[in-house]
Amino acid sequence: MEEDNLEILLEDIRGKFDLVLEGHSVLNKRIDDLDHKLDDRFDLMCFKMQTGHESLNGKIDGVETSLSQRIDNLETSLSGKIDAVAADLAAHRRDTEAHPALYKVKEGN
Repeated sequence: MEEDNLEILLEDIRGKFDLVLEGHSVLNKRIDDLDHKLDDRFDLMCFKMQTGHESLNGKIDGVETSLSQRIDNLETSLSGKIDAVAADLAAHRRDTEAHPALYKVKEGN
């Protein structure tokens, strides 16, 4: 009778072991499916980042060009104004030197 009990026990263990193997097989398939989905999503994100990167570079280049033009225009404008102030100052100095009796510079006390 012990041999019969042992055979029944082994059959029960074998059945439970088969269930564990079946569970592992199902989990392995689900992991593989998830892996494929993640690969697809990763590929999509890489594509979006690459196309977005090119677009962003174009926008940055456009801003750089615009700022360079504005700085150049500002330099030209300021240069003209500085030259005009220098010319006015030179004319004032010539006028002051031409009339020394009218314009006297006094040192502070």
